[in-house]
Amino acid sequence: MDIRKVKKLIELLEESGIDELEITEGEESVRIARHRAPVMQTSIAVPSPATAATPATAPSAMPSTASVEPTQGPAPAAVEPVTRGFVQRSPMVGTFYRSASPGAAAFMEVGQTVKKGDVVCIVEAMKMMNQIEAEQSGVIESILVENGQAVEFDQPLFTIV
Repeated sequence: MDIRKVKKLIELLEESGIDELEITEGEESVRIARHRAPVMQTSIAVPSPATAATPATAPSAMPSTASVEPTQGPAPAAVEPVTRGFVQRSPMVGTFYRSASPGAAAFMEVGQTVKKGDVVCIVEAMKMMNQIEAEQSGVIESILVENGQAVEFDQPLFTIV
């Protein structure tokens, strides 16, 4: 494998959020891995209305991505806003685009009805334009990512109600 290709792969690894990359060309293969310090993730336990008498909360380094229903007890300090409906998430790391090209109309707008399987956006990853399809039918309630913004794997993109 050409050393320039290996250097380019290292650059791509550094620019993206991925930790490991393996490429095979014929009988040659290269594996590039980045080992970072592990990130400790904790979540907030939110009591259900039935168990509101015994609230349980944990300190959080990163906010939870789960929906949070209001309770009678004290509210936790760091909680994401309440989201309704289905949260469409990014299936990969890349760049989020709302339309097929800069001058084209957006695939979807807030308030627009979509069906399961409709193309709702594009995520560009390694110069490949990947069409992302709606995982559920409904109405687009909110778009959570700006056009041209980098997205991570499993990052919320928009909500469908």
